[in-house]
Amino acid sequence: MAEPGPGLQAEVGKVDEEKETAAPAPKKRRLAAGERYVPPPRKLRSGVSFSAAHFAETSYYFEGGLRKVRPYYYDFRTYCKGRWVGRSLLHVFSTEFRAQPLSYYRAAARAGRLRLNEEPVQDLNVVLKNNDFLRNTVHRHEPPVTAQPIQILVENDEVVVVDKPSSLPVHPCGRFRHNTVIFILGKEHNLKELHTIHRLDRMTSGVLMFAKTVEVSKRIDEQVRERQLEKEYVCRVVGEFPEHEVVCEEPILVVSYKVGVCRVDPKGKCCKTIFQRLSYNGKSSVVKCLPHTGRTHQIRVHLQYLGYPIVNDPIYNMEAWGPEKGKGGKIGKTDEELLKALVEEHRSKQSLDILGISEEDLNSNAENNDSGNSSECTESVQADHISENSCLAEDIKGSEIKEVATYPLNFNTNLETLEKNTELGSCENEGRQMGEESTEERDPLCVECKITRRDPSPKELVMYLHALRYKGAEFDYCSKMPEWAMEDWEE
Repeated sequence: MAEPGPGLQAEVGKVDEEKETAAPAPKKRRLAAGERYVPPPRKLRSGVSFSAAHFAETSYYFEGGLRKVRPYYYDFRTYCKGRWVGRSLLHVFSTEFRAQPLSYYRAAARAGRLRLNEEPVQDLNVVLKNNDFLRNTVHRHEPPVTAQPIQILVENDEVVVVDKPSSLPVHPCGRFRHNTVIFILGKEHNLKELHTIHRLDRMTSGVLMFAKTVEVSKRIDEQVRERQLEKEYVCRVVGEFPEHEVVCEEPILVVSYKVGVCRVDPKGKCCKTIFQRLSYNGKSSVVKCLPHTGRTHQIRVHLQYLGYPIVNDPIYNMEAWGPEKGKGGKIGKTDEELLKALVEEHRSKQSLDILGISEEDLNSNAENNDSGNSSECTESVQADHISENSCLAEDIKGSEIKEVATYPLNFNTNLETLEKNTELGSCENEGRQMGEESTEERDPLCVECKITRRDPSPKELVMYLHALRYKGAEFDYCSKMPEWAMEDWEE
């Protein structure tokens, strides 16, 4: 979702370089013999803006209908968690960040990639204190997305409205940073410091609005809170959808934020979606969807419950849901069994990237609960400050999903050799841009550099769900009907 130490990344991404501002340096007190000094925490400012330096971290290239990001060096940072205080760094790595062997962290420390309070970590046995500041430099790889360009529908002094292609997250989250709408608009269209008004699932295409100022963002957000924003989606579903209007008000519960899975459940949040069939071609139906609320995956979950899942939905139209694929809420599995079946089904198809997760994410066994952060950006319509970790994947509850080695069998040995015999330096070029001539460059500590992954086909990166129209008190933005929604379209 994978660069070295994804478990650590999920924690270390909690403090962005964009948010930090320098605080006045307090007077240093006299330290007792052998006592380690911990500087006070830095003050944070609200909001995030990405600068030219962030956009220049790497570059894009296009191949086989895909937009790809050249691997780059990146710092994940965090303050010491309360549960880490009094524990050694080695113990934290061994218990909470097990996606990598300890030999990786030893080699990373030797290479100067692990820093504590901006000082290179010399000894992983160092005991952590409150306010300790950790920095982990990794060689970061991002999954490919569709090469389809972002079409700008409207741009004026107040807003930017685009037609988002499927497979792109709205803003940095999980394994995605440069392959996001925010970064592409900043890098290729010079549209910076945009404010998120609403979000779409990564696999959902369509109308996406950004405000250019905080004032505009607040004004539209007020319309959202007052339920004055009308949303219209279109999708293609399996089978012959009823001709009459269908209303679904089943409550929706999040099963896993990491994998991004929800289901109908009485304990879930209330929601309402109105459906109306537009056409039927003998195999599948084009359906207009009017969500009156903005729950995670609301349209997709309600369609599955009604027995008409989206034709190519990579989550809710899978065999893992059972013979009826979740129709009527009949699953016949516990949540843990369902997650395991979904992951195994995508593993067999080598398509975990479609879920926005990787083997390393699944193998990490952090003590974080599976709550608070989704692996995808949701359909919910809300004002939101852009946060690098707002969609970071969390740990799957339980141990049902087995661990699978994500590095070659001799990876441990190679790292031990590097640790003992090689001076790797301090990664002075952490933020360098990797040009065309260096596409074959490999990082000696990077697990991802040692793995050959199957690229998804452009077709796999398109899901037949599209945000067709967003209408408010002062605006009405609409995109063209997608090709797959045309009445004469053939599968």
